[in-house]
Amino acid sequence: MKRCLELAALGKGHVAPNPMVGAVLVHNGRVIGEGWHRQYGEAHAEVNCLANVADADKHLIAESTMYVSLEPCAHTGKTPPCANRLVAEKVKEVIVCNIDPFEKVGGKGLEILQQNNIATTTQVLDAEGKWLNRRFYTFHQQQRPYIILKWAQSGNGYFAPYGNKRYQLTNAYCQTLVHKWRTEEAAIMVGTNTALADDPQLTARLWQGKQPLRIVIDRSLILPANLKLFNNEMPTWVVNDKKEEQAGNTSYIKLDFDGDMLQALMAKLHAANILSIIIEGGTKLLDSFIKRGLWDEARVFTAGKDIDRGLQAPLLVAAQKAFSTTLGTDVLDVYINKKSPYPYVQGMEL
Repeated sequence: MKRCLELAALGKGHVAPNPMVGAVLVHNGRVIGEGWHRQYGEAHAEVNCLANVADADKHLIAESTMYVSLEPCAHTGKTPPCANRLVAEKVKEVIVCNIDPFEKVGGKGLEILQQNNIATTTQVLDAEGKWLNRRFYTFHQQQRPYIILKWAQSGNGYFAPYGNKRYQLTNAYCQTLVHKWRTEEAAIMVGTNTALADDPQLTARLWQGKQPLRIVIDRSLILPANLKLFNNEMPTWVVNDKKEEQAGNTSYIKLDFDGDMLQALMAKLHAANILSIIIEGGTKLLDSFIKRGLWDEARVFTAGKDIDRGLQAPLLVAAQKAFSTTLGTDVLDVYINKKSPYPYVQGMEL
């Protein structure tokens, strides 16, 4: 099952809004096939695993055990049901890491297998599998995207110097890692002040991969049209309370800022099949998520340099540290919300 999870992780950034899934086929202790879900809309892990079995071993499939990190699907979506395929191949046994939280599956895949006399075992490395697919679980069980807070602070706890000008705190290693993260999440968001001060592109330029949906909070539509966010190169949401409109690649999303705007925005993102979002600042926006307890994970860089005076960095509450790592002169600390139903499992990757 550990190998299934390793294979599943290879799909990160490529399969959303589907889950990451890996599969291994074993005959008498020998692996005869492996596969993972490689790309959204393409074959699932079980199908790729069966396709990986050598011709000389195909006669062994009916005597083999399929290990799979998520319950085989039972519905027709972009591809046919994997549970039916395993029945057709007469696989002897199926061992599953996690039950699928998606309402169209949710135990139905296992039922199909059991009704066709295929032995099943579930919840093997259950916590590890849920950590890997925490975005997928959050999306289906909490009806919102998985929320990652990200910021950098100085060694003495400042977010940035005073004054609306761009200031780079972290080193090149950290910058490259942030761009990698952007390819792994579905959306990225900043507030009005950050858009004005930094004029960010919010794209992954230092890492090859999928670009996230860009989101900026601009309640009164005061941001100038010449900002990089409005270059029309990538889909962008402008969250405001003035208008609902589409202009090229830019969508104006009207929400009630006097109500629970953040929750309403998360509901909009859920409806748009956005599984995860990185909140990249500034302090006001980050603090609003922290005060609401509306976050799942926080990734905090502490630079190896100080700032004389400036804006205080956000202060996390109800946070459990997962791990720390050193990146050259800087340190990355990762925290999990203590209320998260999908806690970090030691030794696993982000």
